[in-house]
Amino acid sequence: MWTWALLPVILAVFGTVGMWAVFGIAVSNETVNLTAGFPYISTCGSYNPQSCLFSQICNICSVLALWIVIIRFQQVRDLGCASRVNTCSIVLGFISSIGISVLGNFQQSVDMQVHLLGAFLAFYVGLAYFWIQVWLTYRAEPSHDRKWAGPSRIVFCSLCTCLILRNGVHLLLLKLNQIQILLFLSHTVMTVLHNLGYRSAGAICEWAAVMCFFVLFGVFTAEFRHIDFHKLHVQHDGFSKSRSDLTMEHVQ
Repeated sequence: MWTWALLPVILAVFGTVGMWAVFGIAVSNETVNLTAGFPYISTCGSYNPQSCLFSQICNICSVLALWIVIIRFQQVRDLGCASRVNTCSIVLGFISSIGISVLGNFQQSVDMQVHLLGAFLAFYVGLAYFWIQVWLTYRAEPSHDRKWAGPSRIVFCSLCTCLILRNGVHLLLLKLNQIQILLFLSHTVMTVLHNLGYRSAGAICEWAAVMCFFVLFGVFTAEFRHIDFHKLHVQHDGFSKSRSDLTMEHVQ
């Protein structure tokens, strides 16, 4: 069913166009100044009226991502890979999807700590989810498009890892409270560049990471185009049994 293959494409295209639309509005109403430096996504979405659009885009992307996560989980399960890794993937996917909504509804100008929490859930947990999908790509059989879907996931997951993660070896050596730990974990390559004065470079890294995430969602088209059917039952067996019992009673 090619219809389901459109779902990841819709998320990737909608998210990409939506984020750049927020950027365009922010530039047009001069809430961000390109001459001062390239802005972060969060900065573009912090001011009215584009903050409203930013929230709606994140909410819709959150729902679409959650939908994709559920379908992919069931697809892998139906292919005979009902492992704990697949179960872990749906849990991480749920958490990451919630993080997208959180960071969109709590802009940095409203509550910076909650915004960082949402960013952590969306990016860090989301990155873990996509690395699991790399493993499942080579685990779930049959995989008709493994030759290009697998390498594509590896490349873009590696790019996201380079853009997002930073060495956290010293975390266990530090006595930090929860907020400080969150800020430390959010101390990514983008933040390092920002603190060193390379704010435009840090912002570009953030934009690149988000675009890579949208591409990773789009890669699900490879698997979703092979979906045979998708249906939802609500008390189907119980309803059939009740009708059968009523028929038998009527006959008697």
